[in-house]
Amino acid sequence: MTYCVALRLEGGLVMLADTRTNAGVDNISTFRKLTVIEHPGDRVIGLMTAGNLAVSQAAINRAVEQGVRLGDSEELETLHTVPTMVRAAQLMGQAVRDVYRNDGPSLEAQAGDFNVSILLGGQVGNGELRLFQIYSAGNYIEATEDTPYLQIGEHKYGKPIIDRALNYDTDLGDGLKLALISMDSTMRSNLSVGMPIDLMVYRRKALKVALQRRIKDDDAYFAGLRRSWSDALTQAYRAIPGPGWDF
Repeated sequence: MTYCVALRLEGGLVMLADTRTNAGVDNISTFRKLTVIEHPGDRVIGLMTAGNLAVSQAAINRAVEQGVRLGDSEELETLHTVPTMVRAAQLMGQAVRDVYRNDGPSLEAQAGDFNVSILLGGQVGNGELRLFQIYSAGNYIEATEDTPYLQIGEHKYGKPIIDRALNYDTDLGDGLKLALISMDSTMRSNLSVGMPIDLMVYRRKALKVALQRRIKDDDAYFAGLRRSWSDALTQAYRAIPGPGWDF
């Protein structure tokens, strides 16, 4: 399993992904699930994946390197060449459908699961900063100002934190903290999500990555954040008056 969360805020974009994959308690591996395409001054696009690792990697390779044909076009496009973020979402969806056409029947014949979810966010040229979630069928939804974040993978443990505290106008730094707290809460409750975690931060209209970092077990800031959040929760629940009921 995995957990990926992306925030599309007024100030920019935060993308955060764990790296754990497992096929049982004794078969745990680490794979990078965050891919960043950066052409300074032209585009920044981030991709995060969850689901079947072979399907995810095949779809990303098509979209980033091999190229995809959209509609009746004879031209191969990649995420390095698409003119807009909407076109990027369409291309990523078509890449997923292409992989299904090639590999889906074989997977199903072996009782396998064609399961992939992709978060795609970024900005191309003077276009809008956008964030999409692409499904196994190749269709997609987009984050809005009302719901300025998207999650894939094991998201239920980290969702309440973001739902309570995040708004579209949340400061980008505060959004980063919320994403990290959301990830920590998920890792504490589910062993299939684990370190290290990969982070990308992009400031709106900058057309270059503001921060890209791999956070490991020995990261001082993340360790302090985990302690501070646990202490704050303990203090908060203790400060709430009891119900006064007899029991």
